[in-house]
Amino acid sequence: MNSKSQSTISAVNHALLWLRADLRVTDNTALNYAIASGLPVIAVYIVTPMQWYQHHISGRQIDLIERRLHVVKQQLNDINIPLLVVECHDFSTVPATIATLCQQHQISAVYCNRQHPWNEKQRDFAVEQALIAQDRQWHCVDDYCVLPPGSVLTQQQKMYKVFTPYRNAWLKQFLSYNYQPVTNSDKVTFSQHCLNLLEGKSKVNGDIQTFNYSKQDSLLWPVDESAIQQRLQMFCETKAEYYQQQRDFPAIDGTSCLSPYLAIGALSARQCLAALMEALPQCVEINKQNGAFVWLSEVIWREFYNHLLDSYGRLSKHQPFQLYTHHVRWLENSDHLHAWQQGKTGFPIVDAAMRQLATTGWMHNRLRMISASFLVKDMLCDWRIGEQWFMQQLIDGELASNNGGWQWAASTGTDAQPYFRVFNPTTQSERFDPNGEFIRQWVPELQYVPDKYIHSPSLWSGFGDVDYPLPIVDHKQMRLLAIDSYKQAKTCYDSQREA
Repeated sequence: MNSKSQSTISAVNHALLWLRADLRVTDNTALNYAIASGLPVIAVYIVTPMQWYQHHISGRQIDLIERRLHVVKQQLNDINIPLLVVECHDFSTVPATIATLCQQHQISAVYCNRQHPWNEKQRDFAVEQALIAQDRQWHCVDDYCVLPPGSVLTQQQKMYKVFTPYRNAWLKQFLSYNYQPVTNSDKVTFSQHCLNLLEGKSKVNGDIQTFNYSKQDSLLWPVDESAIQQRLQMFCETKAEYYQQQRDFPAIDGTSCLSPYLAIGALSARQCLAALMEALPQCVEINKQNGAFVWLSEVIWREFYNHLLDSYGRLSKHQPFQLYTHHVRWLENSDHLHAWQQGKTGFPIVDAAMRQLATTGWMHNRLRMISASFLVKDMLCDWRIGEQWFMQQLIDGELASNNGGWQWAASTGTDAQPYFRVFNPTTQSERFDPNGEFIRQWVPELQYVPDKYIHSPSLWSGFGDVDYPLPIVDHKQMRLLAIDSYKQAKTCYDSQREA
């Protein structure tokens, strides 16, 4: 390239699209804004391995992200937007990296979609300040939720603390507007000069380099656009109607299994609702409690937990929503914790769930509640240990939903039910896996145990011939101990407040 052409290229301003948890081209708000700016667009994804380790992101999710980036790279290339993938140590080095990119590639404006966890918000503030110092524009827009945090409030303009009234308010607002997935411009005016500018200076036009992270195989989850959209459409058209009846039975393929795509942004919540409402318009009829409405409610749960995370910074900092639960005296038993992690507690439904998680990186939602309740209420183990373990394993790990789910199970969150709700793992097993079909799939050593004893195999006369552990705890005793521990914690907290 001669000096004259280089000078011409350098004089052209560009827009930078910073991809994060929004790995898609369709229905990407920041991408639309970047295109609408009229500037040639460059996209970047920043790899932050040490930050991922600090956030306990699972190797399967990182593998899924890496595979998805190959798809996004081609999709962006089809609309003449190059994708640059760079690596930073952690969030602290991101502002300098963005500033350097802006200087190298004549970036006048940076576009991204807002993230809600505390560390991500602090990172974005630091980036914004660095760009202001360079006299560059910063556009961080709402995209992750259907309704942005802060938009669904009580009459006192405060965040809801209980789900059902939040859901009612959410639906009222949702139905008052025509919320639809945004679309991208059919044609993007983009000169070849942007590709020329990046060529030879980065890996943008070569293969995406393997991430420097301990990964696990995510091949159970296809990442191409057609497969993801087909999975969404198939669920809405064939399963959503029966979701209420089937969703709690892990042996039945009755859930959407879309959560990994929502977690990394390969699919948006808006796309999910648009597909659902097209297939089953009655899904918004709250009084009918149809299957589609129940799935819609699950999407709203995701919104609820993200809105809470955005409103209460302590939820990102390993703190409970219910402050009195700071005083719960947790038990420390490394043998019991290891047994739970390995799926060897002697409670078949818990063990099947934990083995499914370890093998696939995914766990059925009913089983997440059962296994979480068991850790906290039957083992009296600090819920944060379980929250971290799940994040390290889950392919769909997402701070707001994982934290919200664990605090729900631990009775430390916003749930309206008091602390003395304790799941009985045996009766849960009998109810939701009555014939032990799921148990036998994941705990094969129990495959010959009669149905009558599949949920409590230690009561079977032939148990001595089975290579399976005895129950590590007595549920009745631990239930009473857990309730008493929470009761004492609340008494302690109340007395300190009165003092």
